[in-house]
Amino acid sequence: MLDQLNLYPIADDVLFAPGGKVVIRTYGVAPAATGASISYRTWVTGIRDQPRYWHWGHFEDAAHGHRRVLEWLTGRGPQPSQALA
Repeated sequence: MLDQLNLYPIADDVLFAPGGKVVIRTYGVAPAATGASISYRTWVTGIRDQPRYWHWGHFEDAAHGHRRVLEWLTGRGPQPSQALA
């Protein structure tokens, strides 16, 4: 499946917590076919009972959304909402 997708990294961060590490990655994702539109997502691994990913409509939303997810995970902001594509 991943060989049929192009991933465009936007931001990667790792947080270390007493229960382990939390990895936050934001990528643009597009089918390998040329001319396909890119969708933007932030994936979070290492936390339980919380949203694991967010969808963003544009590159700027994804970059800003990544920062909002980091702020939420570190207790400096509210939980981000999904951006409409």
